[in-house]
This record gives sequence, structure tokens and C-alpha cells, in this order.
Amino acid sequence: MNKYEITRKIESFAPLETQESWDSSGWIVDLEKPEASKIMFALTVTKDVFQQALAQNCDMIISHHPLFFVPLEYQKINMYCAHTNLDKAKGGTTDLILEKLGWQGKEYGDFVRIVEFDSPIKVEYLREKLLNISPNLRYVNNCGAKTVRRVGFCAGSGSEFIEETPCDAFVTGDLKYHTVCETEKVVFDIGHFESEIFAKELLMKICGIEGVLADEKSPFI
Repeated sequence: MNKYEITRKIESFAPLETQESWDSSGWIVDLEKPEASKIMFALTVTKDVFQQALAQNCDMIISHHPLFFVPLEYQKINMYCAHTNLDKAKGGTTDLILEKLGWQGKEYGDFVRIVEFDSPIKVEYLREKLLNISPNLRYVNNCGAKTVRRVGFCAGSGSEFIEETPCDAFVTGDLKYHTVCETEKVVFDIGHFESEIFAKELLMKICGIEGVLADEKSPFI
């Protein structure tokens, strides 16, 4: 299969021009040969994932997270990533969380989705739903809320959007200590890994091929 035809499908779903200015989506390693026989899909290209790809005779890795520095040893295999452009895309990483939860959200800004329920739901109910995708989630409820009606979602690290989003509760990963100390919203930290691990399945679906899913685990124990 032609690797450029494969990546054009991703760029049709999540155009490269929509990525953030600091991002490095697109080709990370583009070897001369245009054909790829076996593709591994991953969240993050770690040394372990790279070794998995070699062991399974994959000649290309498509990941969500980019490599801003590419070790010399990695430059023997094609690598392509779709990062913030996939986060922003309709049906992208945040929408995928909502799909797993059985909810639909409205777009707010580039990265955030807001779910507004017809009537308030209990905070405990929201926590139980989120436990289905993140068994080790943490949350802060400084305001002592019992119920919420509008819930903001942002896959990955979205703490910067908490205060600007018109919602009662916010769900993301990588929450910072001082941020959660000061907020008066109910905030859930479901983990960066847990909020985006579904991205590799999404990328494979977009590409429309039967590839190999990398075996990945959260680095946090």
C-alpha cells in the first residue's frame, strides 16, 4: 500500500493546517520507499513501541503524539503523527471520549466539547461513568457540588481551558496542583494516557486498513 495515500486519508479527516503552531504533526521520518507493507498504530512512539514495530516487521508507525526529537536509531522506519489537528477534528480525540461514554457534545473553541444534560446529574454518577475509561481517576470538588448540568471535556492536557469554559464540571488529564486548588468547578483528572489511548484505534479506522495496535500502558503505576 502507498503510505502517502494512507496519510492523505488522515489529513482529509484532520487537516495539517489546523495543528497548533508549536506542534509537529505530519511526517516525522519519511523514508525514500513510498510503499508500506505493515503499519503499527500507537499513542506514543517510545523505545518499547519502536521495538514492538521492528519485532512485528512493521515498516511504518502512525502515532498520535509527535516526536520533537528523533533518535538516530528510530530513523530506520517511517513515522507519521496526527496530534493537535486530530484533537481539533470533528470525531477526534475528545469526541471519542464522549462516544465511549455514550454522550454527544457541542464544540466550544478548538479543543473543548460541552455536554449539556436535560436535567442535572449527580457528581457521583459522573464519576462512576468516568471510571469506565479511567479506573484511577482523581477529582476535586472545592465547591461541594452535588449535581452538575454542563460538563466540559478535553482529551490530553486541557487544564488551561477550565476557567474559560462555561460549565459546572470539567474533564481532562494532567491537572496541576495550583489549578485545582483555586477552581470552583468540579474537575476530573482522568489521566493524559487514559484520555487519548483510543486515538490509535481511531487512526486505524480513519486509514481503513487492518494494522497492528501497539501494546501500551500508562507510565504511572
